[in-house]
Formats: sequence, structure tokens, C-alpha cells
Amino acid sequence: MTGQAETVILIHGLWMNGLVLLPHQHWLRTGGFAVHRFSYPSWRAGLADNVHSLTCFVDETPGDVIHLVAHSLGGVVVLKMLSQKADARIRRIILMGTPYAGCHSGTTLAAQPVLAALVGRTFKDWFSLSLPALQTAVEIGVIAGTRSIGFGRLIPGLARPNDGLVTVDETRIAEASDSIALNVSHSGMLVSRTCAGQIASFIRTGRFIHA
Repeated sequence: MTGQAETVILIHGLWMNGLVLLPHQHWLRTGGFAVHRFSYPSWRAGLADNVHSLTCFVDETPGDVIHLVAHSLGGVVVLKMLSQKADARIRRIILMGTPYAGCHSGTTLAAQPVLAALVGRTFKDWFSLSLPALQTAVEIGVIAGTRSIGFGRLIPGLARPNDGLVTVDETRIAEASDSIALNVSHSGMLVSRTCAGQIASFIRTGRFIHA
């Protein structure tokens, strides 16, 4: 870590709230970081409203340098914010299982009238838009999972490798500084010490630990 005051903000995914990120908050605090959890109505509110809420949260967060760690849908909220006027203190972001380039599981559900509501407004808003331009000044690290355990296994046509919900290919971002695939499931990322170690590495160095 540098001599600057560095702060980490954790952002959860769909159907969740900030409590699911308590393990990562604990591990990062143990590593010496100031850590805050951001909660938002991932299912009920639209993308623009959640981006606005996150922008306000970041603006009010103290620290000379801010890093963002987002799981799943939280990552698209972060990326949309970064494509707009984002806080200049943001240096690095880590995305865990974020379906940036597509989401077969979600779009399959959205195509079914009975199940469409499950994906929520933010998901629908993101995939109704073109992919946003990303700031090159912010370093992006992508963590994908390869342990296929989860709800997505019930959805036909989900390509491998996947984390049980999102495929590795769906997480790819051309502008990413580094990426890594780990033997974890989509929800397992939330309680994985391996993920925690990789997150800490990217925050400190801008790179993951590759065997």
C-alpha cells in the first residue's frame, strides 16, 4: 500500500444486499484497508437510479484513493458509472462474475413471460444499451469462475466454462488490465478466501497472482 489513504467500496449483485459482502469486508480490513459496503435495490430500481446512488455514495466516501470491488450485476452498475463522470479518486476496480459481454442465463429468463421479472430492471436496462466506453485511466481486473454449480445449470445452452450462472466468455473485457479464472462458483465468490487474496493483490499491484 502507498502512503495515501486507500478505501475500498464493495458492491453486491442481483437479489442481494451488502450483508453478503461481510466476509470480504473483514478480510480486506484485516489487510489494512478502510472498507465500505454499498447496498442498492438491484431488482426493483433501474440502472440509471442505481448508478446515481452509487455515484453519490462514492462522492461521500472519504479517502485519497478509492477502489471498487463488485460482484455480478454490481459490476455493470460500476461500469456504467465509470462511463459517465466518475470520481477522479477511483484507481482500480475488480469485477467478480460480472456479465459484461452478455448473460445467457439472464436473457433466457427474460424471454420467458412467467420468469422475466426475476432479472429486474437494472439487468434489462444494461442489456438494452450498447456497451459503454470505459475509462482507460481506471485499471480493471476481472475474476471469472469455472465451478459450474448454481441456478444456471437448469438453463439449457449455458456454455462452458461457467460459474453456474455466468460463462467465462461473458465476463471478458478488452480494456481489462488483468483477468483470472478461479475454481469457484458464482455465489461461492462471496465467501472465497482465494478470491479475497486475488482482490487484495489487484488492489495493491494492479495484477492478479498467476500460478
